Amino acid sequence: MADFLTDKPAQLNRALLIGVQTDDMTEGEGAELLSELKELVENLRITVTRTELINLRRPTPALLLGSGKAEELVALAKADGADVIVFDEALSPAQQRNWEELSGIAVIDRQEVILEIFADRAHTREAILQVALARMEYSLPRLTRAWTHLSRQRGKGAMGGEGETQLEQDRRIVRDRIAHLKSELANVVKQRDVQRRKRQRVPVPTCSIVGYTNAGKSTLLNTLTGAQVLAADKLFATLDPTTRQLVLRGNQKLLVTDTVGFIRRLPHGLVEAFKATLEEVIVAGFLVHVLDVTNPNVEHHHETTLSVLGELGAAEKTIVTVFNKIDAANPAMLQRARRLAPDALFVSAHPRAGLDTLESRCLELIAEAHADTELLVPHARYDVIARLYATGHVHSEEQEDGAVRLHGRFPPSQAAFFAPFVVK
Repeated sequence: MADFLTDKPAQLNRALLIGVQTDDMTEGEGAELLSELKELVENLRITVTRTELINLRRPTPALLLGSGKAEELVALAKADGADVIVFDEALSPAQQRNWEELSGIAVIDRQEVILEIFADRAHTREAILQVALARMEYSLPRLTRAWTHLSRQRGKGAMGGEGETQLEQDRRIVRDRIAHLKSELANVVKQRDVQRRKRQRVPVPTCSIVGYTNAGKSTLLNTLTGAQVLAADKLFATLDPTTRQLVLRGNQKLLVTDTVGFIRRLPHGLVEAFKATLEEVIVAGFLVHVLDVTNPNVEHHHETTLSVLGELGAAEKTIVTVFNKIDAANPAMLQRARRLAPDALFVSAHPRAGLDTLESRCLELIAEAHADTELLVPHARYDVIARLYATGHVHSEEQEDGAVRLHGRFPPSQAAFFAPFVVK
């Protein structure tokens, strides 16, 4: 598990999971979240020995649950041979410490599980830095449970006197590390800005694929563009954004970016840490929101994605809602999806069902952003024709004496270049 929690066992193998159902949650929501937590924990290759759902009327500051229920759960964990207790609720540092003192075994929460999965799946330098930053910010207020040598003092030298505690030194080390990671991440963001500006010099329409984790976003990107992004049936299979070019009808090009999947109760620190990655969502021309039509919690997934987009400042963007995996859906699932999003498209990425409709919708959105124009280009200026094909879309091309007449559209940023050839 986490390398910053050095007093924990090197390997956690068996877990007891605790979820809660509170009065402000919808009926059955606690059970759904606990089931999702089970899948998250199993993604860390940890065996789940037992799941316990607790009806919580009023949280307690010391243990979240009542002391009697806490002792009962600790007894169950020990009887099962569990070496970690995992809470679906966020635990305060004090609650986490109290549970570990009561049980004598490691205690973590949903946020730490998600951080571990992200750490396991990060591959690019940017993603690794972002995960490291989120983990350090999570660990800072929890240092009192992370080391066992906190009471030691270090003297100031020959002048004597009590030096700073080991805990203070550890906090200073973590703060320095956080500052260093933020600096490194800022440099990576600058590099991404440079790369994005280079792409925008020859502007091509852009879209980002967003959605709940494991909805089939990477599979959709692979099928549309021929990319080879990892697409596995597990949560957070890919963390690193991948951009590929899709060539639509009429040689219209579209840059499509696959983004990290969202999840309910995504740690706020991760949303902040992954702002650089998710900038692709903010700058995209439009979004393709992918939902797994077969998932029983699809309504919650839809709501979660829109909520995270709101946090990113991207909620007002044009969104194409796409229900994926229709080849595995029954009529009741499809009817539920139509009620949730009446204007949605229905596709199946793997057998390519419905993708022509999605591509047509993309063309319509590009057309709405770029006005149709007629151009007359001399034969000597084939560079203009090439630029129109590269940056815009050509409806028709006719050869005339001494010139080529084209009907098409181009981005507003290219208006000055094409202005001399536009037919008034």
